[in-house]
Amino acid sequence: MNVFLELLAREASAVEFEGPVLQARAAGADPATLEELEREKVAALRIRAVMRRRARREAELSALFDTAKDLAGLRDIDAVLAAIVRRARGLLGTDVAYLTLNDAERGDTYMRVTDGVITARFRSVRLPLGAGLGGLVAQTGEGYATSDYFADERFRHTGTIDDAVTEEGLVAILGVPLRLGGQVIGVLFAADRGARPFAREEIALLASLAAHASVAIDTARLLEETRAALTELSEANRLIRNHSTAIERAADAHDRMTGLVLRGGGVEDVAAVVTEVIGGKLTVLDGTGEPLVGDPGDVDPSVSDAARASRALGRSVERGRNLIASVDVGGSESTPLCTLVLRAAGPVADTDRRILERAALVTALLLLFRRSVADAEGRVRGELLDDLIARPDLAGLPDRARRLGLDLAEPHVLVSVTHDGQRERAAFWASSEAALTGGLATARGDEVVLLLPGDKPGVTAKRVAAELSASLGRPATAGAAQAGSDVAAAYEEARRCASALLALGRAGDGAGAAELGFVGLVIGEGRDVAGFVHGAIGAVRDYDEKKGTQLVQTLATYFACGGQLTRTAEALHIHVNTVTQRLDRIRRLLGDDWQEPERALEIQLALRLGSAFRHPPGR
Repeated sequence: MNVFLELLAREASAVEFEGPVLQARAAGADPATLEELEREKVAALRIRAVMRRRARREAELSALFDTAKDLAGLRDIDAVLAAIVRRARGLLGTDVAYLTLNDAERGDTYMRVTDGVITARFRSVRLPLGAGLGGLVAQTGEGYATSDYFADERFRHTGTIDDAVTEEGLVAILGVPLRLGGQVIGVLFAADRGARPFAREEIALLASLAAHASVAIDTARLLEETRAALTELSEANRLIRNHSTAIERAADAHDRMTGLVLRGGGVEDVAAVVTEVIGGKLTVLDGTGEPLVGDPGDVDPSVSDAARASRALGRSVERGRNLIASVDVGGSESTPLCTLVLRAAGPVADTDRRILERAALVTALLLLFRRSVADAEGRVRGELLDDLIARPDLAGLPDRARRLGLDLAEPHVLVSVTHDGQRERAAFWASSEAALTGGLATARGDEVVLLLPGDKPGVTAKRVAAELSASLGRPATAGAAQAGSDVAAAYEEARRCASALLALGRAGDGAGAAELGFVGLVIGEGRDVAGFVHGAIGAVRDYDEKKGTQLVQTLATYFACGGQLTRTAEALHIHVNTVTQRLDRIRRLLGDDWQEPERALEIQLALRLGSAFRHPPGR
C-alpha cells in the first residue's frame, strides 16, 4: 500500500498505478498477493479521483471568488462583459465563449462580446427569441447544453444561425441565462469546435458565473447611468461658463479688430489678434492663393475647394484640423479677396468660428482698401508707360518718373507679354509686379507691357512669362528688349520677339533678340551681326586661328556641296578621310546637333556673314 500512497502523494498519472501490479506479476507473485495489489490499486485510484474532484472544485470556487472580486472592481460595462466572457472560457476550458444581450425594442437577442471567435458573421449574428440554443435560453430562462448542436432536435434551427455556427465550426454548445430578478437580460455561452458532453458541474459553474455577472452588469449599468447624469450636469455648467467666456472673448476680439482698422493696422495685425484670441496657427491667403501671413507649408491642397464652399455658404468650413473662412467680392466665386486658414490646436467653438469669420471680413476690407490704393497708383504708372511708348517727346516725362521712384537713366528692360487669359487678372499681376520691382506696367487688350529695372532682357522675359503663365493658368509669351532713351523702339523690338516666339511654336516662353538666334538677328533693333557669327561658329574660327587649320573653309565647302563627302573632298583637293576627320573635329567643337536643320541654317548664315566680321566685339 505504501507504493500507492507514494504515487498519490506525488500526484502521479492514472497509468502509473498499474506499475506495482505489473512488477509483482513479473516477479512471479502468488495470486493472493496479486489480488491484494489489485484491490489496493483500485482503492488508490478512487482516492485519486476524489482528490482531483476536490482540487477541481477548489479551483472553481477560487476562480469564482476571484471573478466576483474582479467584477466588483470594474465600473465600465464593456470591461465587465469582456471579463465575464474571458473568465467563462478559461474556467470551462472551451474553444470559445460569448455573451448575448436581449434587445427589448427589436424582440431578439444580439451578440455583444466574444472571446476566441474568428469569423465576422458569428460576431454580428442576431438570434430571434426561441430560435437556436441561445434564442431558446433567452426565451425560457433555462440553461441548455448540447454535445452536437446540429444533431440536436430540441432547437428550432434557422438558416442564418446555422450558417454562422457552421462557419465558426462550433459543435458542442452550453448556454445559461443572465437574470436580473425574474427578467432574463442575456445568455452566457461556452462552446467547443468538437463534440463534448458538458458535465452537471460545468453547467452549475457557468450558471454561478452568470449569476455573478448579472449583478455586476446591473451595478455597472447603474454606475454608468449615475456617471452620465453627473456628466450632463457638469457639461451644462461648463457650457454656461464657456458661453459667458466666449461672449467676452468675441466682444474683445471685435473691439480690437475694429480699433486696428481705425488706427490703420494691417493684415498682420488682424492675424495676430486672431491667433492670440483663438490660438493655433493662422495663414492668410490673397485672392490668388499666395500667402500674406503665415507659412505656406501649413496650407493643405484641399483648401481651395474648402474656400469655395466657404464663399458659397457665407460661413467658415472645417476640413480636418483646418478651419477655413473665405470672402469674395459681391458673392462672385471668381473674384475671392482673401482666405483665412486656421490650424487649430484643438476643437474650435462656435464663437471662435464667428471670430474667424469676422476677421476674414476685416481682412477683406483692408485688402480692398489696399487694392484701391494700388489701382490708383497702377493707373498713374500705366499712363506714364503709355506716354513713354506713344508720346516720347511729351514734356515732363522724366519728372513724372522720378515722382514714382523711377530713374529713366538707369538700365531698364521693356517686356511685352501676349496672353489669352483673363485681362483683369493679367493687368493686376503686371501692376503688382511693377509696384514690387519699382517699374511701370500697362495693359493693352490681350497684352501687358512692363518697364522693369535690369539689363538682361532674356532672363527677365523668361521670368515674367513663367510667373504670369502660372498666375493665369495658361501660356503667356514674353518678348523683351533693352530700353535706353528710346522706349518706343524697345517696345517694338519686344513685340517682335514675342511674335517670333509664337511663330516658332514657343508659346509660354520668354526671350530677347539674343536668345532667338538668327531670328533675333533679323528682328533685333541693334542687329549684333558679329555677336551672332561668334555664337554660331566662333569655336571653329578660334580653332583655325590657334592651330592653323582650315575647318571654316571645310565647313563652308561641305554645305556648298550639299553635304556630300566625295564632292567636298574633290572641291578641296583632299582625301575623303581627311574631310571625315575635319567634320568630326567640327562636331566636337559645335556639338552633336550641328547638322540639325535649324542649327545648320544658323551656321550657314554665320559663314556667309563671317567674312565681314572676322572677330566678335571685345576680342
